[in-house]
Formats: sequence, structure tokens, C-alpha cells
Amino acid sequence: MRLKDKVVIVTGASSDIGISIVKRFTEEGAKVVLLGRKLKTLEKAISSIDNKDAAVPMQCDIINETEVSQIIEQILNKYGSIDILVNNAGAINTPVHFDEMPDSEIKKLIDVNLYGVFKMTKAVLPSMRENKKGCIVNIGSISSERAIPRVHLAVYSATKAAISMFTKSIAVEYARSNVRCNCINPGIINSGMIKPYLDDPEARKVLEDRLPLNRVGEPIDVANAALYLASDEANWITGIVLNVDGGKTASEG
Repeated sequence: MRLKDKVVIVTGASSDIGISIVKRFTEEGAKVVLLGRKLKTLEKAISSIDNKDAAVPMQCDIINETEVSQIIEQILNKYGSIDILVNNAGAINTPVHFDEMPDSEIKKLIDVNLYGVFKMTKAVLPSMRENKKGCIVNIGSISSERAIPRVHLAVYSATKAAISMFTKSIAVEYARSNVRCNCINPGIINSGMIKPYLDDPEARKVLEDRLPLNRVGEPIDVANAALYLASDEANWITGIVLNVDGGKTASEG
């Protein structure tokens, strides 16, 4: 097993991609703490996991510094260490022109997509530095690299672009402490807000025709990439941004 007895935190764990990551990690022997704002939602997500004993739900608002500190302390008291952090929690807005976007919505995206990642990363680093080992996997988006015509996501894209650079900076800053940090940029994944759109065969075909592999991705595709980057097989890989996008960013479409 590639993650045998590793202690893992996954934020946004009840999302489609989050629960897929939890499933793959528990299958590979990890003990996974699922973080989210709603405990009942996390408990429901765990019901779909085969090895339920390996998954522990904990309620936490990742933009609340006090809650983050308390939850990290609880996890360290329970397990003794934190080996892997997957910063998966994120927020996206309904596409709207930037000048029409309420400041409250802008703040929400920055709080969740940036400050949430900052706070979680900052909270786990002291333990990882002390233990001289650790791995952080950030979940970004290919929207960090390219703007989509007629899909207005300026703030969301900016926050995800910041995560790419944050990943590289943390990777270099903490490399001598044997802490690795990498980022996965998913493309069009059958999850979240896009699911209803994909239920329309014509709409789905439009998306698939624009992808070199001619199919949209599934949450498991992101989970498999996260598993590799979190495993010892990737122990000489740090500071990379891996596009999991069916070839989208390599193409003109």
C-alpha cells in the first residue's frame, strides 16, 4: 500500500473530487481526516467509503484561524503527526462580468481559495518541519492558465493562479525540511456545478469535442494524480503544477 499508516487531511472532503481523493487514499492504507463546514455532509460522504474506520470527519471552517488551529491540535493529539495535506476546498462563482460582481462574492472567493489554503498550510507546517517530512497537494484549476471566452471567472482564475505560485514558493522555502508541495490543475471534471450541464448530451458533446482526449474527466482522474504526488513514488517531485485536463491546455481549443 502506497500510503500505509500515513495521516492525511483533505479539505472540502465532501465534494465530488474530495470524496474521490479520500476513497483512493484510504484504499492505499492512509488514515484520512475529512474537513468541511458541515459535519452531517461529511458523515454522509463517509458512508460511500469501503474502509470507514480509516476516515474521520471533523467540522472546520478553513477561513477561521481559531478553528483551524484547534482542529490541527486535535489531529496531532490523536495521531501524533500529519503526513499529508490536500488543500481541496474551493469556491467558484456563477460566471458574471467582473464589474457586475458584488464585493461580497469577490471576498468569498479570496477567503476560501486563498486564505483557506494559506491558513491550512501554515497550520501544518510546524509539525512537518519538526518531523522533517511532509507533503502538501493543492488543487487548483486550468483556469489559472487561460481565460475562457464568454465564461467570466476573473476573480476565481486569479485566485487559482495565485495558488500555482504559492505552491512553487512553499516547495522551495521548505525543501530543506523535506516538505514537498505540488499543485494539480484539473480541467473539465464531471463534478460540482458542471454536472447538470453534462447531463445534456448536446452540451456534453460540445465540451468533449474541444478536448484532445474527447472526453471529460472524472473525479477519480484527479484523485489518482493526487495519490501519486502524495506517495513516496514522487519523493523527488516538488514545486510542480500538474494539469489533469485531457490535453486541454496543450491545445488551441
